[in-house]
Amino acid sequence: MALLESVHGPRDLDRLTPAELVELAEEIRRFLVAEVSKTGGHLGPNLGVVELTIGIHRVFDSPRDAIVWDTGHQSYVHKLLTGRQDFSRLRMKGGLAGYPQRAESEHDIVESSHASSSLSWADGISRAFSMTGQGDRHVVAVVGDGSLTGGMTWEALNNISDDNIRNLVIVVNDNGRSYAPTIGGMARFLSDVRTRRSYYRFRRSTERAFGYLGAPGRAVYRGVRGGLHGFLSRVSNNESLYSNLDIKYIGPVDGHDLGDMERALRQAKEYEAPVIVHAITQKGKGYEPALADVADQFHAVGQIDPETGEPVESTSKPSWTSVFADEIVSLADRDRRIVGITAAMLRPTGLHKLAEKHPDRIIDVGIAEQHAVTSAAGLAYGGMHPVVALYATFINRAFDQVLMDVALHRAGVTFVLDRAGVTGPDGASHHGMWDLAILQVVPGIRLAAPRDAARLREELAEAVAVDDAPTVLRFSKGSVGTEFEAVRRTSDGVDVLREAPHKDVLIITVGPMAKMGLEVAERLADQGIGATVVDPRWVVPVASSIIDFAREHRIVVSIEDGVRVGGIGTRIRQELRAAGVDTAVDELGLPDEFLEHASRDEILERVGLSSQAIARDLVAQVLGTRIPVARPLPEDASISVDEDERSR
Repeated sequence: MALLESVHGPRDLDRLTPAELVELAEEIRRFLVAEVSKTGGHLGPNLGVVELTIGIHRVFDSPRDAIVWDTGHQSYVHKLLTGRQDFSRLRMKGGLAGYPQRAESEHDIVESSHASSSLSWADGISRAFSMTGQGDRHVVAVVGDGSLTGGMTWEALNNISDDNIRNLVIVVNDNGRSYAPTIGGMARFLSDVRTRRSYYRFRRSTERAFGYLGAPGRAVYRGVRGGLHGFLSRVSNNESLYSNLDIKYIGPVDGHDLGDMERALRQAKEYEAPVIVHAITQKGKGYEPALADVADQFHAVGQIDPETGEPVESTSKPSWTSVFADEIVSLADRDRRIVGITAAMLRPTGLHKLAEKHPDRIIDVGIAEQHAVTSAAGLAYGGMHPVVALYATFINRAFDQVLMDVALHRAGVTFVLDRAGVTGPDGASHHGMWDLAILQVVPGIRLAAPRDAARLREELAEAVAVDDAPTVLRFSKGSVGTEFEAVRRTSDGVDVLREAPHKDVLIITVGPMAKMGLEVAERLADQGIGATVVDPRWVVPVASSIIDFAREHRIVVSIEDGVRVGGIGTRIRQELRAAGVDTAVDELGLPDEFLEHASRDEILERVGLSSQAIARDLVAQVLGTRIPVARPLPEDASISVDEDERSR
């Protein structure tokens, strides 16, 4: 890795010869395979952008020239070339983030990894450079991994094309995929460009003809290559995609040919107006196990054997996603109205099995969550029951559509939110922590949070049976874990997981926090404090039995892995007040901050969501030394807590 180790910043690339740059690209690929296989991360996308990234940093002067990555998971090579080569704790606490992060480097600008936003960023940055007299600065937006399927990209292009006097270069990293092969008319067009022989035959024959003239001929060819690009594009009809945008188009360019890539970028830089550089790349380039992976070409991997690509560790426990994947097929077998909708994440959300069994009842809209939700409202109107499966963090992008298109029209649409709560290593933009607070303000919505696999199956069936309102089912990332059977179920569907003779503390748990709630109850029992643990199953609307339980207990604590501001605990407290119940409520959840990348357990521990911390605080509240204070015991009862036990 001698060449890579000598690169401490982008300008170190300037001194390398063409042969050394080729060797550097190979070193980077070997480094990525070796390091990412140890930690897990986005391997395939980064193997595909090695030469493209080298070319960008050779031609442009980061950070003076702003580079925006869309999506941010393809920025590992960018990190390496900007001096960040310690990947030993990639995506772990204290290590490098899996996405651009301003705290890491001045070369990182946009931290959000939600796709299709880069051109809007680039539009704004380039306008600011223009307005402040910084006309010598450039903006480069790298759009790839399916980002062109998002509507925000086209809104930005519409505005960029209306003002053609800015130094803005749009690099389309066209690998034909997002997680899986990209869906839609745009994808079909770009696929046609990638495979069209007329462009390449004409270009190569012309290049060879000039080459016969020796060095002078090759120099002439390079000099007129810009004009040839336009001519060849018109001959092969590649310009039809951009003909109405009034933006210069260069390409397609072999994204793995360093010379071609650099020449195209330099031409774009010198144009002094918005330019699209269309680079054809291969996801997983240079790593056979990734290329052989039909599902997603190692888009994201856990720890793997670098030689074979096989997972180092495997678990026999089913994941939340796999349980959903099987159950939605079972329900669809019995109900022909069920149709699945995904936003470029067929396999990650578990809808791939429905696609295999009922291919006519699955719709992949690309990275277009807003369209997915409103289209679902239309499907419901037409007599179907759509199940929209998204990562929880991405439902944020479609809130207006959930509110105004689904809920206002009382459409029977089920939303299945994977990776809800704290997800861990992908950091702030991928934690699914806002869904409960955001969605519960939607009139008529019903929110379910299963605590285990059995409840997931049960609540999914209940959700798709609702045809006059939106329903939401949200679950965590990873393995399902232990199943907790209820002691009993109330008439309105609340599961009682534990009851004690003394009704001191009512613990209301949301979804997988049931395990923590039971651990807290056990700790309280050791100190003579009685705790009832309930799982509402459907957390919105608040069941009447929850209010009855609260009336009987001295204090209520709610535990959720969503943001506590406006969370389920807040909803419960409001419902208690409306019912005239004055039992104090301690609302436990995530703080309203952007949480760092770390393991789920590390993050929960840091924010105080551990059974030890919760039990310690509850003891103090029961004793009246911490707010909110529990209601006093009846005169004939008392609690004595040993001083040594209190510190446990």
